[in-house]
Parts: sequence; C-alpha cells; structure tokens
Amino acid sequence: MDFLATLLQTIAFVPALVHRIEGLFSHRSGTDKKDAAFSFLHEALCMNAAVANRQIVDHEKFKEGLGKVIDGVVECLNASVWAEQHERSLKDKL
Repeated sequence: MDFLATLLQTIAFVPALVHRIEGLFSHRSGTDKKDAAFSFLHEALCMNAAVANRQIVDHEKFKEGLGKVIDGVVECLNASVWAEQHERSLKDKL
C-alpha cells in the first residue's frame, strides 16, 4: 500500500479513536487524552510498512501533523451534537 493511502486510512480512524479514548479517559486531562491517542496512532504506524519503508523522513514533523489532526477532530466533535450526547452519557454513569 502506498504512503498516501496509509495516511488517509490513519486519518479516517482518528474520530473513532478519539471517541473511544474520551470514554476510557473521561476524567483525565485533554493532554492525557491526546497523548493516549497519539501513542496509539504512533504504534499503529510504526508497525506499518510506510514507516518500515522509510517513507516518513521527518518523524517530528509527522508527529506534529498527527497532533494537529487529533486536535482538529476533537474540535469538530466538541462543536457537534456528539459533545452534548457524550456529556449526558457521562453524567448518567455517575
């Protein structure tokens, strides 16, 4: 699989990952949640052939870009009906 396809698949996975981590780490800080999401994405990509084939030449810039994707997904989710539903769900669990 070429690098662009791998990157797009990874980005497509971010909303579901953010949602799952929000549920698992709901009482933790936003930074902790972002670190958990990034850690998972990083591990998934490290196992991928794109990294093995050295298609990522600047890991720091790539990491920074993934961080922006995670931040953007969180911003979109927080601006949507999802945030209200998620907040109600958390209150119901308490």
